[in-house]
Amino acid sequence: MPEATDFIPATTAAGLTPVERAAIVLLSMGEEPAAAVLRCLSRDELLDVTQVMSRMSGIKVDWVKTALQGFFDDYREQSGVHGASRSYLKRSLDMALGGDIATSVLNNIYGDAIRPKMQRLQWASPKWLADHIVDEHVRMQAVFLAFLPPTLASDVLGALPAAGRDQVLLNVARLSEVDADLLAELEQLVERCLAGLGHQGANVEGVRQVAEILNRLPAERQQMVELLRAQDPDVVSEIEVSMYYFFILSRQSEAVLTRIIEEVPIELWAVALKGAEPAVRKAILAAMPRRQAQSFEDLIRRSGPIPLSRAEQSRNEVMTLVKDLVDAGEIQVQLFAEATVE
Repeated sequence: MPEATDFIPATTAAGLTPVERAAIVLLSMGEEPAAAVLRCLSRDELLDVTQVMSRMSGIKVDWVKTALQGFFDDYREQSGVHGASRSYLKRSLDMALGGDIATSVLNNIYGDAIRPKMQRLQWASPKWLADHIVDEHVRMQAVFLAFLPPTLASDVLGALPAAGRDQVLLNVARLSEVDADLLAELEQLVERCLAGLGHQGANVEGVRQVAEILNRLPAERQQMVELLRAQDPDVVSEIEVSMYYFFILSRQSEAVLTRIIEEVPIELWAVALKGAEPAVRKAILAAMPRRQAQSFEDLIRRSGPIPLSRAEQSRNEVMTLVKDLVDAGEIQVQLFAEATVE
């Protein structure tokens, strides 16, 4: 579906998207039932549906009828006697096998009961989660990461001390089954994390903020960068990379872009512009001769999907070449969007 900033409401009931229908059903349920449903969604699903909910107004009666009718039609299809609910199976298996065995069987059928709680941790910052598990035994750290979504698990691992990361990964790789005692410890750890979730600090991108500040101090920029470099050269390297982020190409003049296009190999552009913001892609293509732009678009299409990490690496390479041109005095770039007057 379109991003929230591009949200275009439906004009007819038939034109409602699945997410819009879900949003109408949730808005019709009331706060508490809707909250219970939202807790069952993944992070991306929750963001999609709540963004649509926040932008809905003047909902027409026939939209509500269509959405609710569709919901109950789906419900009837999914709730026949051919299936049994988890609570029904739990009661039956408890009587047949006993509580412990029943729980084990149900976990194999439905997935571990801990997973919904772990999903709520997707809202915490990786650094905050790493701080909460850093003093745990390596096996507990491994179990914790094993139940997280892979992307978040990777970020949390990256925030743990480097010296022990290999052992954590090795323990994750050796996991095949988590016994009840360890699962109970994990649940206690997750509960502690959830209890403190509302008290986590706010994330601040300090490097990016300094870059934005320096970009607005053209007269003092170079002097300030050198003063900072004398105190912490590593952080200054990060600041310089952030000052020359890929999106600034969208605000450069045609003459500057033409010089940059000459310097950057066409194959590098083809990778760097994959998935880039439309404004950047439009600016680069507009600065190319028409025939070259057509050939370039064909090259992008032929190259097919590529890993995001490769595209980001290519963008960094492009911006390194841009910085070299600036340092050599061959071009002057506009590092931030200045206010304009007529």
